[in-house]
Amino acid sequence: MSAPLRRDQKSISSEVLDDVTSGRLEVLAAPEVLEWALKTFHPRIALSASFGGPEGMVILDMMHRINPRSRVFVLDTGRLPQATYDLIDRVRDRYDKDVEIVFPEAGAVQKLVHDHGANLFYESIERRQLCCQVRKVEPLNRKLSELDAWVSGLRRDQNVTRTETPQVEVDRVHRGMIKVNPLAGWSADDVWRYVRERGVPTNRLHAKGYPSVGCDPCSRAIKEGEDPRAGRWWWERPETKECGIHIGEEEEGSGI
Repeated sequence: MSAPLRRDQKSISSEVLDDVTSGRLEVLAAPEVLEWALKTFHPRIALSASFGGPEGMVILDMMHRINPRSRVFVLDTGRLPQATYDLIDRVRDRYDKDVEIVFPEAGAVQKLVHDHGANLFYESIERRQLCCQVRKVEPLNRKLSELDAWVSGLRRDQNVTRTETPQVEVDRVHRGMIKVNPLAGWSADDVWRYVRERGVPTNRLHAKGYPSVGCDPCSRAIKEGEDPRAGRWWWERPETKECGIHIGEEEEGSGI
């Protein structure tokens, strides 16, 4: 297979595009999808892991088994809980992995806090999304400009905004690069079964009732019977619970 064109050329090779659009990749198992992705794009492909959900850890483990030099990065918003930083260190030790840390622009954060205060996200959906834009979306866009493809831990059953997630897609939001969602068809039970069977390290806050861990002030433990996403931005409606990383501007606008 020929190498894909560089992302700054706003195009991908016809062979890769055919693989993606033909549906052939949609019937592959998650490790097979990742094997295709790493063979096609490494080293210009990386996993975006929050270290706050088991999905990213499962994918990190799979990618490492396929290629120990596979890449992973995390968006350090400056508001992550200590448990997340501890997990990053565990991953470095266990996998001998260089976890690439991506920070928001200091000046943008300083202006955000100066203009709106440190806890602006509680005031309105618009201000919460502004905080996410500065601390997560812009840093992600900056990191993705270095890559031709990226990997996420999205699953279709996580939220109403993710029900149509394919295993591999052309990411129109990020200038037509390839986005790989190898666990799109997995359930939460599938994810945790893999964690147990492989002894994959996870965020210790899961044991305290946090199904998903994001920024510290925007995450909480859930009660028995609550939706797993109820602990993220719990003061908002389900249809607005995205930070902007996985949806386009037109979708963000329609949801608020």
